[in-house]
Amino acid sequence: MNANNKFQVRQILSMCSCISLIQYLRVLILFTIVISSCMIEESFSFKFPSTMKTNFGDIRTRAQSTTTDLRMNFFDMLGVGDKVEDIDPESLPLEAPLCSVDSISADSRCFAIAERAISFTGEDFDVFLGGQRFSRVRGAMLHLPGKDKMSVWSKDNRKVAVMDRKLVAVTPTYDIYDGNNQKIGWLEKEVIALTDSFSFYTEGSGVGPFKIPPAFRISGDFIDRKFVMKSTSGKIVARVKKDGIFQFDAFNHYQVQVSSGMDAYLVIAIACAIDEEFDEEHKERERKAEEKEKGEGFPFFS
Repeated sequence: MNANNKFQVRQILSMCSCISLIQYLRVLILFTIVISSCMIEESFSFKFPSTMKTNFGDIRTRAQSTTTDLRMNFFDMLGVGDKVEDIDPESLPLEAPLCSVDSISADSRCFAIAERAISFTGEDFDVFLGGQRFSRVRGAMLHLPGKDKMSVWSKDNRKVAVMDRKLVAVTPTYDIYDGNNQKIGWLEKEVIALTDSFSFYTEGSGVGPFKIPPAFRISGDFIDRKFVMKSTSGKIVARVKKDGIFQFDAFNHYQVQVSSGMDAYLVIAIACAIDEEFDEEHKERERKAEEKEKGEGFPFFS
């Protein structure tokens, strides 16, 4: 074999090794994504329930809900974050609970809200309490771009709330309705604030500068998705925390602690609306970044 043939053989071997390396990296990246998704959905601890008469997705979510309850109790023992405070149900600004059966409890409760990874609307959530399905949130199949609409359903399959994003508004706003399609109030993002914050106003609170103070204020670290909900008296009636290290806009998981006397369905509706609002803002930033890149790449067409 002459020197030229040896050189060609080395080139072929080098190309084969590069192809193998690329394939290996692809498999490694895919494996990492799969493992990360499992870690998110299982919240780093997987326990099969005693019964197997369910699908695999339900098994994983029940395991996550159980560990979520334990973790929230562990945080409480350490004194990490804000405590929720009991309130008198009669002090709620709503005329009636969103659900007459299980909206309000005499004890504080810890929920697991999991955004579904596979969803036709991109706005679907499952809510669990103590390892059992408590509620579900489903997005509308057909709606205008930028106009999200979601419905909250109880465990006995009754619609208890609807969140409808206003298409034209000074600030991002969601109108909130009860199960009978009666508007009970709206959630809006504050325009003038040092940090991101939201306010929930009951229907009839007025408009513009003549509005009365909101019934609830939601503030905190929205980048890390950790925020609290306070009443007009300053009591913390709920706190929401992102669950897990790896989070994606496509499927976020949350731990939600609701105080006794507080309407849990209202908290769930507000938490899901806030999650969707930040998802919309993230999509808008990506769209503008893509447009900017295209403009820089083709200056004659910008």
